[in-house]
Amino acid sequence: MGHLRQSGFPVRVHGVSDLESIKTRHGVPAKLQACHTAVVHGYVIEGHVPADLIQRLLRERPPVTGLAVPGMPLGSPGMDAAGRPAERYQVFTFDRKGTTGVFATR
Repeated sequence: MGHLRQSGFPVRVHGVSDLESIKTRHGVPAKLQACHTAVVHGYVIEGHVPADLIQRLLRERPPVTGLAVPGMPLGSPGMDAAGRPAERYQVFTFDRKGTTGVFATR
């Protein structure tokens, strides 16, 4: 969340005990679920999605429900590990029908 704040996004944290229902309500496919779920200007952001890609999403406004980074890949925002190289990972689009696509590779 610090990454998003540093990139100019206002962040409000809502602690919840039933994350699965939040993800289901927002249409996040099970295979793309991660540790955090956010809503930014009507789009769902799941996991450690880089702020520049959220900004790109907001500029381009594709007809998708949101973006997701499943798991917690090393090198994704907030997942830096001193002395360990970043992993390559994909940022996926998804929609409410369960259709997914690759938005970016890092």
